[in-house]
Amino acid sequence: MKSGIHPEYKPTTISCSCGNVLETRSTVEQLSVEICSVCHPFYTGTQRLVDTAGRVERFKRKYQQKSDAKTGTDTDAT
Repeated sequence: MKSGIHPEYKPTTISCSCGNVLETRSTVEQLSVEICSVCHPFYTGTQRLVDTAGRVERFKRKYQQKSDAKTGTDTDAT
């Protein structure tokens, strides 16, 4: 490897929003993540919705109206 062109590889602390802290090595000293392997649904087997500012409810309302429109007044088939 050439000297002087590679970034410094140093100990890193990764902190998750669930409170889990991981120690590893990286070129960045501090990292913050929203979901880690401790709280991710794929690894835990549990489904947990992370709702930010009502996005899930807004999505459900938006597509509920479209599905109601499809099933409600479409009786023109004669």
